[in-house]
Amino acid sequence: MTTMNTESVSILKGIGKETEEVLSELGIISLYDLIMTFPYRHEDFRLKDLTETPHNERVTIEGRVESEPSVLFLGKNKSRLQVHVLTGRHLIKAVFFNQAYLKNRLSAGMVVTLTGKWDRGRQVINVSSFTNGPKMDHADFEPVYSLKGLIHQKTFRKYMRQALDLLQDSLQDCLPTYLREGYRLISIQEALEGVHFPKNAEHFKQARRRFVYEELLNFQLKMQAMKKVRKENEGGLPIHYDVQELRKLISSLPYELTNAQKRVVNELCKELKEPVRMNRLLQGDVGSGKTVVAALALYAVITGGYQGALMAPTEILAEQHAASLAEWLVPFGVNIALLSGSVKGKTRRILLEKLRDGEIDLLIGTHALIQPDVEFKQLGLVITDEQHRFGVEQRRILRDKGENPNVLFMTATPIPRTLAITAFGEMDVSTLDELPAGRKKIETQWVKKESLHPVLNQLEKELEKGRQAYVICPLIEESEKLDVQNAVDVYEQLATHFSRKYEVGLMHGRLHSDEKDRVMREFSEGRIQILVSTTVVEVGVNVPNATFMVIYDAERFGLAQLHQLRGRVGRSEHQSYCILLADPKTEEGKERMISMTETNDGFVLAEKDLELRGPGDFFGTKQSGLPEFKMADLVHDYRALETARNDAEKLLASDDFWRDEETACLREQLNESGALSSERID
Repeated sequence: MTTMNTESVSILKGIGKETEEVLSELGIISLYDLIMTFPYRHEDFRLKDLTETPHNERVTIEGRVESEPSVLFLGKNKSRLQVHVLTGRHLIKAVFFNQAYLKNRLSAGMVVTLTGKWDRGRQVINVSSFTNGPKMDHADFEPVYSLKGLIHQKTFRKYMRQALDLLQDSLQDCLPTYLREGYRLISIQEALEGVHFPKNAEHFKQARRRFVYEELLNFQLKMQAMKKVRKENEGGLPIHYDVQELRKLISSLPYELTNAQKRVVNELCKELKEPVRMNRLLQGDVGSGKTVVAALALYAVITGGYQGALMAPTEILAEQHAASLAEWLVPFGVNIALLSGSVKGKTRRILLEKLRDGEIDLLIGTHALIQPDVEFKQLGLVITDEQHRFGVEQRRILRDKGENPNVLFMTATPIPRTLAITAFGEMDVSTLDELPAGRKKIETQWVKKESLHPVLNQLEKELEKGRQAYVICPLIEESEKLDVQNAVDVYEQLATHFSRKYEVGLMHGRLHSDEKDRVMREFSEGRIQILVSTTVVEVGVNVPNATFMVIYDAERFGLAQLHQLRGRVGRSEHQSYCILLADPKTEEGKERMISMTETNDGFVLAEKDLELRGPGDFFGTKQSGLPEFKMADLVHDYRALETARNDAEKLLASDDFWRDEETACLREQLNESGALSSERID
């Protein structure tokens, strides 16, 4: 960055101490800060044909005044001025609110340029701005910035114009010439002009295209550099596992692994052998078989003489994992222990002694695994299930129980590829994108709320077969603000409806954890036939006998959450059903219901959810790690993201990148990001 770029904005004409302070609050201190403050939209002043202009759209027209203006006063300081204007073949009304003074500036026969909202039905334009005379050739687009304080848009544009003129000859283009020419990207000077003062729509399009690529390239360089530094600076545990023993375990399974499972197991085993710590995300749709993949990775580590740990977010999920892993691994001599908050006193003390002595090969549990007194003899692999349910610090503490153990995070929330690349860009990602053979597609129906009785009849038929059912509600108790079904009311209604025939249970977030575990255990053991619940059953619960689900007010849930909920059924060879009770009021709500009935593929739904809700809402408010881009949009710019990722990998692997003058600016930005410091690696 040149000295001129770092010059204070105070050198600009019109900026005094007070304005300088206001700009500082916006993060604008230097001239470079100013020119890199991009508008969040542009006012479009191109002339439009009203025949092709949709109702309620903002429009700019040129026309001739055909009548003298008339003013209607509506009360104190309120007025409505109206005039007829001929534009093309349209004679329309132009209405100006609270601008009575314009009566003396408008007269029949004069040509005017008007901008405002077009009311197609009434043939009226509600004018927000106008100029006398025909439209000027320039200023088709006017930038609009996110400002506060006393600075107005017009004033800010003047500062921007001055800054661009001052820096025009001193701006350094950080993109190497071969990349710009290869992708036909315009220069930094042209791009800044195109963002702030575009000549036309094409100019802005090319400016945006350049900045999208540059933003994503810088981000991917940072992510790939973090991964590179971690691999170079963190000595891992090269685990020489017994491949013959692993093959015996695979042969003993009651089913053949899917091609996706085989591919992922090979990826994991190959990485375990390397002297670099594994830092990998395993994502897979509901029912794709992540647990058996985890079991094989853990067994490989154990045959190599190390211990394994698996942390789950709830006690019942930890118990389910322990039961599944014991079934597969105990016959092969693996010593498994379960540690949760309910393991106390002498039992806990003996368990921890055995763990320290290396007598326990695999420890499964909840966050109890990260307590200070939990010590391993030689921890080789840490697996965190439903990793987003744990904080970064909790995951770090578990990892630190060993000497740079391999780390595998698992999630059943299918993540669109663009978000996987960004949110988990410093990790390797393995994906199970195939379901085991024999799984039947869950039949999903969207039903209006008035059709509840036929749904209850359908539910009863499933119960008569000896099956079980979930009934999901968005709220726990009645709310005056939200007209939605609540779990307590629904529980009471169903308990009355099915009294003496079937047992109905209630589960929600306000129950004590012991009570939740009791209810869930009774449902798992078949003592409860219908479980009324809020979304606390969304993740991890495995009750193969449950084949029916009703989701009340389904329009209140996002697609990813609906799919996770639906995944609680369809876990056996029996046909399963999911009924969405919903009366969506918006097109987006209707689209979500239709999408759910059309596909069971979580990755297809995840992409649709991202498209409908945007990246900021995909993970929910608790998920951090998504970057904020000035120009790039993760939904629409996914091709640019893929390109930038490939380019970043090639650049970092090239000797030329680290020494060429042309890439010095990219190296400087990378260094400033802290990505090249091993201290930054989590």
